[in-house]
Amino acid sequence: MAFHNFLLLSLIAAYASAATDGKLSPNYYSSTCPKALSIIQAGVAAAIKKETRMGASLLRLHFHDCFVNGCDASVLLDDNATFIGEKTAAPNNNSIRGFNVIDDIKAKVEKACPGVVSCADVVALAARDSAVYLGGPFWNVGLGRRDSLTASRALANISIPPPTSNLSALITSFSAQGLSFKDLVALSGSHTIGLARCTSFRGHIYNDSNIDPSYAKSLQRICPRSGKDNVLAPLDLRTPTRFDNLYYKNLLERKGLLHSDQELFNGNSADSLVRRYESNPSKFFRDFASAMVKMSNIKPLTGRQGEVRKNCRKVN
Repeated sequence: MAFHNFLLLSLIAAYASAATDGKLSPNYYSSTCPKALSIIQAGVAAAIKKETRMGASLLRLHFHDCFVNGCDASVLLDDNATFIGEKTAAPNNNSIRGFNVIDDIKAKVEKACPGVVSCADVVALAARDSAVYLGGPFWNVGLGRRDSLTASRALANISIPPPTSNLSALITSFSAQGLSFKDLVALSGSHTIGLARCTSFRGHIYNDSNIDPSYAKSLQRICPRSGKDNVLAPLDLRTPTRFDNLYYKNLLERKGLLHSDQELFNGNSADSLVRRYESNPSKFFRDFASAMVKMSNIKPLTGRQGEVRKNCRKVN
């Protein structure tokens, strides 16, 4: 009996140290909320069935969360009388979306296991499940993140690279998060799905020379020099609702929608990786999955840091 108690205490201590040393585990909820992953997966599938674009939006939400003080669900916090969050920062305002989907999924998870699963983990899993649902690669999501108690609008304004970024600015931005040049080119492949607003690609279609002229003209017809800021165009003109490697084929043909996209194939150091991903979809999938694991591990709150929010929009 004494040995059994000792073993039990050892296991508890080992679990506690794993939770506090910043290491995440795919099995984190296996005993505390075994249904969590299937609830989240079902919620993501339902949301994408309702609106295909939502898959790209949920993937992007994770990116915009992780690039500001780490993957801590800070991006989900609403402004209130005494607090200004990240939602109204320039890269996010009228741009990131999917908050209601996260709310709905979180409510179902809370019903199954109250106060157990963090909003940050819901966002990380929703990003993975979105990519997989649309035909992309699977990766194991480390879990055990906790939710932040605050957010930083100022940091969101400078940490998230805008669509006007050149290659050196992109490299600097990703490097600041501990992400490599290869991670940058692979993660940019998430633009194989989703839509962008006219205001995001206007400069590229009117001012840049590194764009196919007929492609630029087709976009100019829907996105004038002024006005119609919210008109949408697909980031991948070929298969905008399927996660594949055709984003890179577009770049080779100078049909990247954003200035920052086409910067990856512009007679520079990224060209060879773009060519490799265009010719080898499985290589792209492997590198994308690996880069997503790295990104989702940016400065997570673990152990007793932060909290597990009951409502993702506000602290407990």
